[in-house]
Amino acid sequence: MSNLTKGLVLVLVILAIGVGLVVWKQKVGAQTTSFNSISKDEMELLLSDVAKTNPMVLKRLKEDPDMKKQQLESLKELLAFASQAKKDGLADDPSNKQELLNIKAEVEAVNYDREINKDKGPMPAFGFITEDQIKGFWDDTKPQGSNGFLQKIGFSAPGETRTHEDEFNDFLNAKIAVMKGQNPEMANQEITDEQKNQAREIFAKTRMYRNEYEQKADAGQLDANFVKKTNLQVKLQQAQFLARLYSDKVADQLKVNDEDIDKYIKDHPEIDPAKKKEQAQQILDRAKGGEDFAALANQYSEDPGNKGADGQPKGGLYEDVHKGQFVPAFEKAALALEPGQIAPDLVESDYGYHIIKLERKLGPSPRKSAAPAPKAKDPKAAPGADKDSGDTYDVRHILISTGVTDPEDKSPTPRPIPVRDFARQKLEDQKQKDMIDRIVKQNSVEVAENFDIPEVTDDQIKQLQQQRMQQQLQNMPQQGAPDADTGAGNSNKPAKPDAKKPDAKKKP
Repeated sequence: MSNLTKGLVLVLVILAIGVGLVVWKQKVGAQTTSFNSISKDEMELLLSDVAKTNPMVLKRLKEDPDMKKQQLESLKELLAFASQAKKDGLADDPSNKQELLNIKAEVEAVNYDREINKDKGPMPAFGFITEDQIKGFWDDTKPQGSNGFLQKIGFSAPGETRTHEDEFNDFLNAKIAVMKGQNPEMANQEITDEQKNQAREIFAKTRMYRNEYEQKADAGQLDANFVKKTNLQVKLQQAQFLARLYSDKVADQLKVNDEDIDKYIKDHPEIDPAKKKEQAQQILDRAKGGEDFAALANQYSEDPGNKGADGQPKGGLYEDVHKGQFVPAFEKAALALEPGQIAPDLVESDYGYHIIKLERKLGPSPRKSAAPAPKAKDPKAAPGADKDSGDTYDVRHILISTGVTDPEDKSPTPRPIPVRDFARQKLEDQKQKDMIDRIVKQNSVEVAENFDIPEVTDDQIKQLQQQRMQQQLQNMPQQGAPDADTGAGNSNKPAKPDAKKPDAKKKP
C-alpha cells in the first residue's frame, strides 16, 4: 500500500506532528483510542504551531484549496486504515501493543522535554538528563506494576510486581519483533551490546520524562492546550503505525495478474501495442529492402538514447556495448548476426519493438579509447553489465515504443512507461481506491474541513528563512578546523566521492 503511505508524508509535515522520534521508541499506549475522527478544535490545535516551524507550507495550505482537500483526504485514509487495523485485532498483537505503548511514551517524553527546557538553549533530545539520574533510574528496583499504570492498560495483573529491568526486557523484545517484522532482512540478525546499551539509555530517559509528564498532567500542573496537543500527536503517531500494519496486511489483495492486464489492454485499444507492431514491421521491411538504416533510425526511432552529446541524432548507433548491458532478447538477436546484417524479425521487449543491425561483432574495441558504456542513471542501463570486460560490440537500433505516457502524470517531463506496467499501475490504483473508499465508509471516518488556518505573513516567512540560514552558517565547519576523520586541517579539502551506486535497469 505504498501509495497510501506516500500520500501521508505531507500530512504529517503540515500537521506538525514530527516529534523527532529516536531509533529506540518507548512505552505507553492508549488501547481505547478512537482513530475515526479529527475535530475542528483538534485541527486548529495542530496547526497553531506551524507558523513558527513551517509558515510556507501553512501559507500554501491556506491559498491552495486543492492541496487542502488532498491532505484532508489523506488524513482521512490514515485514520480509516488505523481504525480497520484495530477492528482486525492488529493492535492486540503483543508486539504491536507494546509498540503502541512505546509511541505514546516517546511522544509524551519528547514533548515534555521541549516544554520544560525550551528556554535553556540548544541541547539534543533529553540532553538535560544527567548520568546520575539515569543511574538512579536503574538502581531503583522498586516494583513498578503493582496497582500502577500497567494494570490500568491491562499489561499486568493485579498484584503483579515489575521492575524497570522487567519492563525494559519486554520493551526490547517487542521492539526487535516489530523491527524484524517490518524488515525481513533483519530476521536473522542479533542485537549487539552497543545497540542494547543505546536502547537502555533511551528507555531510561523516555521513561523518566514520561512519568513526570503524566504525574503533572494528572495533577493539572501542565498547560491544558499543551496536554491536548500532546495527546493528539500520540493519536496520530499511533494511527500511522497501525495504518502501515494494515497496509502490509492487505498488500496482496491489490496485486493483479497477467489475465487482468490482458483484459485491461483489450478494453483500452488506444494503448494496445498491435498498431505499433504494424508500424515497426513496415520500417523493418524498408530496412531489409535496402533503405539507409541510419536515416530510418533518425526519422522513426523513439529511443531517447539516439542523440549524441551534441544533441544530434546518431543513426541509432551504440558503440562499444558491453555484453550484458542490453536486455537479453535484444542482445541475443544482435549477437546472432554478422556485421552488416539486420535481424530478420522484430524483437519485442517491455520498451517496445526493436529493429536491430549489427555493425561489429563481439571482441576488443578497435578504438584507442573505447567510448564509455551508457551511465547507470540511464533508465535502461543494465545492473549487471560487465563494464571492465574488453569484449564489446557495435549495434544500430530503431525503437518503436509501446510505452504509454500517463495523462494524470503532472510532473514537468512525464516519461512513457511500458504498456503492461501502465495497465498494472492503473488496475492497482483502482483496486486501492476502491478499498480505501470502502474502509473509510465502514469506519465512518470524519475529519473537520471548516477549521481556521492561521494567517502567515511574508515577514514571518522571511524571518524564519533568515534564522535557518544563520543556523546553517553556525553549523558549517570553519576553514582550517580539524577534520573529523583524520584530525588534519581542512584546508579546502575536496569532498569524498559518493560511494553509492545508483540502481540501474537494462537497455533495450
